[in-house]
Amino acid sequence: MATHARPPATGRGGEGVAALGYRLPAEWEPQEAVWMAWPHRWATWVGDVEPVPAAFARLVRLIARFVPVRVLAAGTVLDTARRWLAGAADVTLVDVAAEEPWLRDSGPVWLSGHAAGSPAAAVCWGWNAWGGRYAPWEIDARVGRAIATRAGRRVFTGPLVLEGGALETDGEGTLLVNHRCIEDERRNPGRSRAELEATLRHFLGIDTVVWIGGDLAGDDTDGHVDQLARFVAPGRVLAARQPDRGDPNHASLAGNLALLAAASDGRGRKLEVIPVDIPAHFGHAGTQLPASHLNYLVCNDAVIVPVFGGPTDEPALRTIAACFPGRRVEPCPADVLVRGRGAIHCLTCNQPA
Repeated sequence: MATHARPPATGRGGEGVAALGYRLPAEWEPQEAVWMAWPHRWATWVGDVEPVPAAFARLVRLIARFVPVRVLAAGTVLDTARRWLAGAADVTLVDVAAEEPWLRDSGPVWLSGHAAGSPAAAVCWGWNAWGGRYAPWEIDARVGRAIATRAGRRVFTGPLVLEGGALETDGEGTLLVNHRCIEDERRNPGRSRAELEATLRHFLGIDTVVWIGGDLAGDDTDGHVDQLARFVAPGRVLAARQPDRGDPNHASLAGNLALLAAASDGRGRKLEVIPVDIPAHFGHAGTQLPASHLNYLVCNDAVIVPVFGGPTDEPALRTIAACFPGRRVEPCPADVLVRGRGAIHCLTCNQPA
């Protein structure tokens, strides 16, 4: 069932999905499934893509140890995925076409019900391939609704062009967003920040929007927040840092750390900001890539963390493990996956229980 609703142009707009009993959950809350899409279109990728299917299959199998995985594939792509994932436990192939594998962005943004046992719903936003970067995008513009329909969930149609990787929440009504990805004439021309905030509140059931900035060199999303800053608990945020002043990410991330240190959440708490150093000068085939340990996925009892074979891996794993006591922290080599200019979180779309 699709629901069309436009929020007021300004104001809090919280009478939307919240009044219907929905909210935007934190990623550490229980999950029913993780959705992925088999990679086969290489427009976003740098260098040799031959190792990508094996790396993707390893990631699918790793996630499936902790939560069921549903992989989109259609036509000959379905045959390819079936070969690579043969015998994988808790992995289901779903016959739905998707061009890009970056389901965090093209897939639905899931909502939870306020009451225990209430079913999830989904918000399907407009999609134009990160501000029109990779045409054509019509097939992926239908992916979010296809996933929500297959899951049998209620669908709300969000009136913005918006990617899921641009959103990060504490589950208590505070939303972190990067203004560069939303307050953008290629995505949402003519929209004021007040109107954007009202729309986010209306369709996500949140109270407070914390605007940040910055991006990583090589990131073609304009700075998705899931590479830059992640809630680990209400009031606590991990933030990417680059101490190497010669790296192009140094100044951008330092500015972002300052913004976060000055911010408060929806309950008036000053954010506790925990820096996580990311790899310096990381690239492939002469192109710097957005390698960030913050592109991890929380999936029930585990946290799957991208590692890149360098000196920042172990400190990042220790910091993330300390923030998620009781969960198993699994390092996952991402040096191949990041050639697509994203990593683990970008490739996944987690559906709440």
